Amino acid sequence: MKRALAGLLLLMSAAGARAEDLVSGISQDIIEITSNYTGTDIVVFGAIERAQRARGRNIVVVVRGPDTPMTVRRRDRVAGIWVNRDSAKFEGMPGYYYLASTEPIDRVAPPRTLTRYGVGVNYLLPSAIGSHHDARPFRAAALRQMRQQGLYTEAPGTIDFLSETLFRTRVPVPAAVARGQYNVEVYLFRDGDVVSAQSTPLFIDQTGIERRLFNIAHNAPLVYGLICVFMAMLLGWISSVLFRRPA
Repeated sequence: MKRALAGLLLLMSAAGARAEDLVSGISQDIIEITSNYTGTDIVVFGAIERAQRARGRNIVVVVRGPDTPMTVRRRDRVAGIWVNRDSAKFEGMPGYYYLASTEPIDRVAPPRTLTRYGVGVNYLLPSAIGSHHDARPFRAAALRQMRQQGLYTEAPGTIDFLSETLFRTRVPVPAAVARGQYNVEVYLFRDGDVVSAQSTPLFIDQTGIERRLFNIAHNAPLVYGLICVFMAMLLGWISSVLFRRPA
């Protein structure tokens, strides 16, 4: 990481007479999930080229992905029985979303700008909605559920400035995240407007026997099902032998 920060300093010194710009990176771009994986952290760091006054300047780091469909159902009591009455399906919502910022996000930019870039949990919009009713209460319930599961988080004030232009923050990657490609996005806001942004891919994948089982389950589901049935029968037979009562 020290060498990466030194490289950023060289980039800053070599920059010409350009407008305020942003350079960023991450401590690792591949996370391998094993059977004993309990979560980890990555470090997002960067530098501001041709930095201007600090007043009105904000840094926002967003980690999001992969997109996953979400179905929210509303239960009502009918004749003394709880049943699912209404539902809404949302497409294009991230399965994990983490935001770190220098200030609370509502102070960084107006709602129109935050909605445009999808910055802030409350400003995430699905790409498609399947519902016969007003979908807003269902969307609010989906966001609330993801917050409770620790998959949607906002952490204002967690970006540390190492100097006038160098910054970094730690982003947790919990054990419950899905495998796939994530995007690490860094935004430089100036007086409520995005003046520079950079995106870096982050890959989370399984390794070892977990990956082989995952591939078999998705690429050959019939074979995977037969193996599970055979293992269940084998374990049942072994249990009956070990715990057989004497006559």
